[in-house]
Amino acid sequence: MKPRRLEILRGKMRDKDREIVRLLNERAQISVQIGKVKGEGGMQVYDPAQEAKVHDYLRELNAGPLPQKALTTIFREVISASRDLQKPMTIAFLGPEASFSHLASRLHFGESSIFFPQTGISRVFDEVEKGSIDWGVVPVENSLEGSVNVTLDRLITTPLKIRAEIYLRISQCLISSAKSMKDIRRIYSHPQALAQCQVWLRTNFPNAFLHETESTAAAVQMIRGKKNEAAIGSSLAGKIYGVHLLAEGIEDNSSNMTRFLVIGNGESDATGNDKTSLIFATPHSPGSLHSALSAFARRKINLAKIESHPVKDKLWEYSFFIDLIGHVTDRHVRSCLQELKKKTTFLKILGSYPKSEGAL
Repeated sequence: MKPRRLEILRGKMRDKDREIVRLLNERAQISVQIGKVKGEGGMQVYDPAQEAKVHDYLRELNAGPLPQKALTTIFREVISASRDLQKPMTIAFLGPEASFSHLASRLHFGESSIFFPQTGISRVFDEVEKGSIDWGVVPVENSLEGSVNVTLDRLITTPLKIRAEIYLRISQCLISSAKSMKDIRRIYSHPQALAQCQVWLRTNFPNAFLHETESTAAAVQMIRGKKNEAAIGSSLAGKIYGVHLLAEGIEDNSSNMTRFLVIGNGESDATGNDKTSLIFATPHSPGSLHSALSAFARRKINLAKIESHPVKDKLWEYSFFIDLIGHVTDRHVRSCLQELKKKTTFLKILGSYPKSEGAL
């Protein structure tokens, strides 16, 4: 027989659940009204700056015991469902399904968005530029492998802007239809994933046959229903293809992180905690790069990243990608860019957007 106190507490929880459902639907009704106002004003449904502000004030409101990460996850889906009530959103990502680009897209936009895998990074840009899809998610750099050059090349020429950034920790899983790891004889995955887990594989499967595939998702599809085979891939791959996770976090380096960019039309408003990305080229003269960088130093503008990148049609010439802390509308950033324009042969602002508050 259940204790009386337990029944009382569960009754209180049901009351709270009813209240939460009622409030969520009231919030959804307000969201629909906001969508109508946005539509009348020609405004976009997805507003990265506003959503960043929502998550900021939720952090301030949360007094616990609910962990902040859990609250952020809950409200990500609440916001995603609210957006969908205003207008269903379409997202292009580097495929196939269950890739880490797919995972980053789902974790950022929530489950209510509609996701379309693309066969290459350029295709993501193409679909958003054509207006076929609302937003794109593309990888731009990895903490171990460095920058993604295709993305950098397209950022130079695209009319789209960077509207948000996503940091995703790359965590690999052993996925199989087998009940136990001791049954595994063959392991399949993309060469990069196999390389990222080589120490773990040598320790746990010294005699297993390793097979390379075109993607981690393809590997998971291949091993479905096979009791002596496994694949290495994301947790999302196991979920989508209905295969068990036998082990998680099997990568050798836990600091493996990929940064993704959300690309689209329009500009993101300032939040007070922003990042601006730009690219410039300097004249071929002594001290020209130093002179350009001094514009940031004198204003004490923090550069989060600076990287040289070859100019495609000019042999041995380079442009410079920079991420700075601040928004293009900040007075000191604006004056810096005005000075920089005079000191460079080419300058393009790639976008100002909310600074990510950590990995998903």
